Amino acid sequence: MHPYRSILFVPGHRPAWAEKAIAAGADCIVLDLEDSVPAAQKAQARDTVAELIGTLRADHPRVGLFVRVNPLATRLTGSDLEAVVVPGLDGVFAPKIESGTDVIRYDALLDHFEMRNGVEGLEYIVPIETVKAIWNCRDIAAASPRVGAMIGPTAEHADIAREVGFEWTPEGEESLYLRSRVLLACRESGLHALTALWEDLENIDGLRAFATHGRGLGFRGMIAIHPNHVATINDVFSPSAADIEFYRGMVDAYEKAAAEGVGALRYRGLHIDKAHYDKAVGWLQRAATVTGE
Repeated sequence: MHPYRSILFVPGHRPAWAEKAIAAGADCIVLDLEDSVPAAQKAQARDTVAELIGTLRADHPRVGLFVRVNPLATRLTGSDLEAVVVPGLDGVFAPKIESGTDVIRYDALLDHFEMRNGVEGLEYIVPIETVKAIWNCRDIAAASPRVGAMIGPTAEHADIAREVGFEWTPEGEESLYLRSRVLLACRESGLHALTALWEDLENIDGLRAFATHGRGLGFRGMIAIHPNHVATINDVFSPSAADIEFYRGMVDAYEKAAAEGVGALRYRGLHIDKAHYDKAVGWLQRAATVTGE
């Protein structure tokens, strides 16, 4: 999966908001058919989203386009996918998955509608939203090659807070274990690790601190719930010019030393060896994907 820094939700029955989300600089937008769409408007929202995907893809070829469908338990998932699996879609934001078996159920539906509608290569972003999903996150991550990203759960008022019963703090200690389980499952299966969720719309300093902490843990992007949050999230999860220069210098220094038969050396006051070199190479490869350079 592309290493999206920011993923922003747009209600599926509010198509005009999609352009605003893209204008805010979101790497990826999720057109929502679930919680943000009233029950009476879900059928119409499917058609709106299906048409919008084609328009957005033509106008914004580099923006990620996903659709959050309704959960399997609602029995609306099939109808959602039937409508929105159209050319231009990148994947499905698959809510309320609790086991690897749930992923396979999604696969069965998606295989059918991809073949029928002339679409291929769709991926899943999987939010970990329940206690069962937390325990089963390794199985979920490995259940299908379509699983491209998972979200480490934290929120003040959303599903995971209700499920676990924690009291949210800006520091996020109450969800550190939960998010860490998901992060390790992502690393094991080679998935893009995303963190969630900052709900205080006006507190941009708090958002930056929370996103920076998530990056420090190992997450590589974040869910956004408001366009005003996108620029900060993108900044936090973008490689800085100073970091790029540091790691390029490390690679150059190690390769020069290795060519002279030296396997360990001093670089800017640090002891480095092959392990440091391997990390630097991987970091630069990821940075190039994020920056497009």
